[in-house]
Amino acid sequence: MRKGKLTGLSDKASDAVLVVLCTLVMLVVAYPLYYVLIASVSDPYDVYAGKTFLLPSQFTLQGYVSVFAEEKILTGYWNSIKYTVVGTIFSVVMVYITAYPLSRRSLPGRKWISIFFIITMYFGGGMVPTYLVVKETGLLENMWALFLPGGVAMGNVIIVRNFFENSIPHELIEAAEIDGANHFTTFIRIVVPLSRSIMAVMVVFSMVAYWNDWFTALIYLNSKQAPLPLVLRNILIRSEVSASQSSTVSGGYAELNKVTEMIKFASIIVAAAPMLVIYPFVQKYFEQGFMSGAVKG
Repeated sequence: MRKGKLTGLSDKASDAVLVVLCTLVMLVVAYPLYYVLIASVSDPYDVYAGKTFLLPSQFTLQGYVSVFAEEKILTGYWNSIKYTVVGTIFSVVMVYITAYPLSRRSLPGRKWISIFFIITMYFGGGMVPTYLVVKETGLLENMWALFLPGGVAMGNVIIVRNFFENSIPHELIEAAEIDGANHFTTFIRIVVPLSRSIMAVMVVFSMVAYWNDWFTALIYLNSKQAPLPLVLRNILIRSEVSASQSSTVSGGYAELNKVTEMIKFASIIVAAAPMLVIYPFVQKYFEQGFMSGAVKG
């Protein structure tokens, strides 16, 4: 009895330690974003003076007003939504149709094909050859330039392939084939419905990547096609240039530099808000799918 009682106390103590550790980790991860949020509605000089550790100081929305006063901000939002939706669908489809054949042991040359794909994770042509390929294929100023050159992320393919191998019973696929189902029917009616959790992982990975991608758009697209991160970058650059040009005016630099700092913080929140809203809805599937796909087959 005493041993059982001590074991029970030990379990409770372990749970308490785990709760404390998880709370600390959560605070460490969440506080930087919270800090940026309160800094975006505070006076920048109070931020740098350390007066906004927990609460805003001299509450102001000037940073958000300056950001949304830009006429291209709504166009940038629409472009980012369009690129994210199209790019996510394209990438997930490409990852799935690449990972499924590689998960089949009956695929001829499966080992060598896998090695060929893995090589692309470590070696690439570089920016200039890629630009020349995009130019020669007529994809400049075309949104498909954002998707086609990197449509298949081999890291994601490996995760999905491992999921197919370890989480979908091979006997189930064999039974479908015995019943007369071809590879396409088996893939659509059995594999895809049973892999919704790993699909959620791929959706999150792709959405975050496309939503935050501004450099690819800077290289291949024109100003009218700019996504939100690129629009925010341009707003910040113009604000910094205006502040530096006003340095000869008495009091002008200080005021414009103040606005520039507020725009910095506001831009981070404006760019991150959509992903923060979406993530809680797929968190459960994300955790399940990522752990299953991480198991080595």
